[in-house]
Amino acid sequence: MSEPKSKNITWHHGLVDRKEREGRNKNKGVILWYTGLSGCGKSTIANEVEKKLFDSGYHVYVLDGDNIRFGLNTNLGFSPEDRTENIRRVGEVAKLFVDAGIIVSTAFISPYRKDRDRVRSIVEDGDMVEIFVKCDLDVCEQRDAKGLYKKARAGEIPEFTGISAPYEEPENPELIIDSAKHSVDECTNMVVDYLKDNNYIQ
Repeated sequence: MSEPKSKNITWHHGLVDRKEREGRNKNKGVILWYTGLSGCGKSTIANEVEKKLFDSGYHVYVLDGDNIRFGLNTNLGFSPEDRTENIRRVGEVAKLFVDAGIIVSTAFISPYRKDRDRVRSIVEDGDMVEIFVKCDLDVCEQRDAKGLYKKARAGEIPEFTGISAPYEEPENPELIIDSAKHSVDECTNMVVDYLKDNNYIQ
């Protein structure tokens, strides 16, 4: 963890702790970190999981990759350095959600293992569930709802993950979901079942 530039600062603890928030929310705070190629289904699954959990009364929120770049990370591009800073900021925000006793989903390509591992290092054991949404590149290209792969193949988008920039698959994710072999409902249920089986929700 890097040291803050500001030196005259002190961490302040509130009068309500995480356990109290989790008790009221009736779920544990946790980061559901979805990672995978563009078009693999990260956002779709994250949003379906959010809706299903919300309808069951749990406290949930999705941090979407594109949405974050409209505000918090509007000053970042897609260079390796900017990708790392993008994930660092998202990790810190997600950590705050966990402290608030919320199930927070992050739907980011997050192509580098070291960046995902860094997020894991700033939270407690069990506070991050890495979900590898596995999908072959050709299937992702066939989906290509945003037309990004076509632009990348044409050289219009530099440093595009899977085409001109690398993607490093997780080595030990808590959950692997093959979105090419399973329906959205099946993928959603896999995540919800994991949360139940590991006592994040009742």
